[in-house]
Amino acid sequence: MPTPLSPDQVQRALRRANDVARRALAAGHHPFGAVLLAADGETVLMEQGNVDAVNHAEAVLAREAAARFDAATLWHCTLVTTVEPCVMCAGTQYWAHIGRVVYGMSEARLLAITGNHAENPTLDLPCREVFARGQKAIEVIGPVAEVESEIAALHITFWRTR
Repeated sequence: MPTPLSPDQVQRALRRANDVARRALAAGHHPFGAVLLAADGETVLMEQGNVDAVNHAEAVLAREAAARFDAATLWHCTLVTTVEPCVMCAGTQYWAHIGRVVYGMSEARLLAITGNHAENPTLDLPCREVFARGQKAIEVIGPVAEVESEIAALHITFWRTR
């Protein structure tokens, strides 16, 4: 398992992921961002913003990480993402062998913001439930109240204009 993260490390990493989400938004994409932390909980190995409806930030990051690093290394890493991984992203993280996920805002909160929006047809299945069906003990931290409103604010502004 990855080394424990302090609350300060979690919040810093989530704010960095939210900066990645802002850059994705500025590039014309949905405002989701993810970072991959090394085992030390400080070193950022990769960053990824959302690409499109099929290439979510977390899934793209997990696939690229699996191509770049071995499974033993990734098991001690942390995927940090602004919003709880959807079923697709949780599955990709599982198969990439990344041992922990940290997210700022829940998928349920995102659904409350977007409603029945054609660009975000949410699958209401928490990542904890996805991971519980597998054979790996992936640690889940989130939602994180200290940064949730910052992440939500970006989404509220974005989805109101869609």
